[in-house]
Amino acid sequence: MQRFWVNIDGNIEEHTVPESIDEVVPGVCWGGPEELFTPAFWKYQSEAQMRRNLYRDHRLGETLLEEIAVCLLGGYGIPAEMGMIAFQRLRDEGLLDGHANEQALHDRLIEPFAVGGKQRRYRFARQKASYLARSLERARDFSVDVPERQLREQLLVLPGIGPKTASWVVRNHLDSDEVAIIDVHLHRACVMMNVFEADSHPAKDYFGLEDLFLKFANAIKVRASILDAVMWDFMRRIGPTSKPMKVAAPAQLQLAL
Repeated sequence: MQRFWVNIDGNIEEHTVPESIDEVVPGVCWGGPEELFTPAFWKYQSEAQMRRNLYRDHRLGETLLEEIAVCLLGGYGIPAEMGMIAFQRLRDEGLLDGHANEQALHDRLIEPFAVGGKQRRYRFARQKASYLARSLERARDFSVDVPERQLREQLLVLPGIGPKTASWVVRNHLDSDEVAIIDVHLHRACVMMNVFEADSHPAKDYFGLEDLFLKFANAIKVRASILDAVMWDFMRRIGPTSKPMKVAAPAQLQLAL
């Protein structure tokens, strides 16, 4: 067995994972916890974050409609920070209850936002205003008292919402481990481990990749919602050119996020 240690306010916890050459799922070896992007590394990171009570609360909105809005406002081509500040403006002005029309939403989205001391404009304002107006109106009668994947199926009929955004809403609002957000960051992490094939693409086989990820999370005994969030944040910050490497001896590992 391999050992790693998590330091929580001076309290040292010891954890173990199988040997590096053992398979966690077919074709994927555990690797070492000191090696970036291995299953053992993600197990270590997830255990450390869970014990710090991080990445447990995924909700960004108070209601399902707000969660739909914040996920629609983020996503492809929109930095996470811009998506959040746009969401906060629309929410503060009471425009996310499913009654605001497209023009009202567009008028507020095209006004510049103060981001990092600079004035920034929200991209795709017209398109997102249209999606928001139509989706929130149709979702006003949606119930969350249904199975998680059934709620996702309902969300998939809304304008501008595909499998990733629908899964994001469900994961956040219901704290669900039944879905996964397969975006470019998580996909890259899973390709590095050989959990996903290098030529795979979420747009072509989203649900097949999701199934592989959920099986992987179960195999390393980490909640899928937490593993998803940890991978997303780490890969987003470390950048697209990162490559596997050793970072420290196991006994010296420090939290990398």
